[in-house]
Amino acid sequence: MVHGYTRLAALTAILFFFSGAAAAYDYPIAGLEPSVRPAGAPMILIYPKNAAWYRHALTGIVPPYPASLRFLEYQGAWYTPFNRPGMTGPYDIRNWHAPSAGGASQAAEKR
Repeated sequence: MVHGYTRLAALTAILFFFSGAAAAYDYPIAGLEPSVRPAGAPMILIYPKNAAWYRHALTGIVPPYPASLRFLEYQGAWYTPFNRPGMTGPYDIRNWHAPSAGGASQAAEKR
């Protein structure tokens, strides 16, 4: 019988904890009306890209850069898999995961 009361007390405590936590925060919830941005939602107004950002984004690519990479000029703060390491091993054609012996990035053409 004691085990039943312990379980009931634990479930009550969990329910109380989570119900209070949900009501304690009053953040805007995006997605309830997809066509309307909530009034207090944070916004990124400026996303500066310096030389270090371009160097990172162009890891493993040797000049002259193809015209297809012009999209980097318009790349904002949103997610893109292009400037993040992908798969390892033989699929790592831009050498994100294994730096060359000299410590610098090595282009696929030079491997």
